[in-house]
Amino acid sequence: MVSYRCPKIKTRLPGSKSKRLIARDERFVSQSYTRTYPAVISHGKGAYLWDVDGNCYIDFHTGIGVCSTGNCHPKVVEAIKNQAEKAIHIPSADFYHEPVGRLAEKLSAIVPGKTPKRTFFSNSGTEAVETAFKLARYNRRKPRTIAFIGGFHGRTMGSLSLTSSKLNQRRFFAPLVPEVTHVPYAYCYRCPFNLSYPKCDIECVKFIEQEILQKVAPAEEVAAIVVEPIQGEGGYIVPPPEYLPRLKALAQKYGILFITDEVQSGMGKTGKMFAMEHWGITADIVVVAKALASGMPLGACIASRKLMSWEPGSHSTTFGGNPIACAAALVTIQLLENGLMQNATRMGGYIMKFLKGMMKQYEVMGDVRGKGLMIGIEFVKDRKTKKEAPELTNQIAYECFKNGLMLLTCGKNVIRFIPPLTISQRTTDQALDIFERAVEKFQNKRKVR
Repeated sequence: MVSYRCPKIKTRLPGSKSKRLIARDERFVSQSYTRTYPAVISHGKGAYLWDVDGNCYIDFHTGIGVCSTGNCHPKVVEAIKNQAEKAIHIPSADFYHEPVGRLAEKLSAIVPGKTPKRTFFSNSGTEAVETAFKLARYNRRKPRTIAFIGGFHGRTMGSLSLTSSKLNQRRFFAPLVPEVTHVPYAYCYRCPFNLSYPKCDIECVKFIEQEILQKVAPAEEVAAIVVEPIQGEGGYIVPPPEYLPRLKALAQKYGILFITDEVQSGMGKTGKMFAMEHWGITADIVVVAKALASGMPLGACIASRKLMSWEPGSHSTTFGGNPIACAAALVTIQLLENGLMQNATRMGGYIMKFLKGMMKQYEVMGDVRGKGLMIGIEFVKDRKTKKEAPELTNQIAYECFKNGLMLLTCGKNVIRFIPPLTISQRTTDQALDIFERAVEKFQNKRKVR
């Protein structure tokens, strides 16, 4: 195993080279990107990232959950090089090529459900969601869709219509695609119905049937329900065990297509290939992207052959199903099946145990939740009122950055851990030490005040 002297912060942040490059960026690059940290990343290897000033960070960010096999996994790099020497671009819309067919066959085998499946390939998660959105309408010939408050499905106009995570993602873009109804998600820590699990009897699903389908969106006009098995940008929210099976049963009862958005929760991150497997459910349409190809741009919408039978030209792409991206995805899946998912389960359990122990000491940690290496820590001003602490959350994340740990926030007040599935216990211990010191620092500051 290669060992690096990481994390190692050797300059003030940002360093001089980073400052110069950031200044240029701000002149010429769209500032709609949400750059959290003033660091210009030059390269990555395994669980580490380096900036242009030579500072080294532990990567619990993984490119927004993309590099699950680690940065520049040698087998992924080899597959990319081999394919690039043969063909960089073959348009799947016009020609057949072997990598796209092999990957579609593999996805048909690993996506839950016995029915043979077909896949439409795109470049990203938002495009894959657009595909699912259109496919549902094409098949059902119905105008309505149900999505969830807190859900994130992308920022193009169709997927944005389903997204309901943060206001700034939707502000000034109306009118969006009409007839999307947003309903509460199963956020038990902050139940929108002010009930407690399990006494609630999953009121959030009953509400859809008794209120939404009866008063707002007639069931006979609803094409699909679109749901994240674990909400990502909304706060890494894990629903209770009965939730998704009941939601699926509701969809089946009324002939509504059940679409699972596994863009963030899929591809082994939770210890299973797809998060929905934790609850033993299948979906009519499955959407994946992010970690599918270890950093190469690739999205996929998978459905039964019957559903994925639209006429040629009704939906297409220029770059989707790129042969290099498909080659990377095939190796990625192989790595996941050959031990990385098991490591996600093992190290996820290790991290969860540590964080649960931290909760006993630090009152600002309101909730810890997750599966595998998809873990969220929700910060509050006090546990009794559960009042959100977004400023504290951002301060802790930035303190971790200053000490060599790259993290991401989500929701209003959640820090998410999404390390590569290759993570070792030694590196994990280093990351947890940095994180705990940051939490301790700011909890103590609050006590002084």
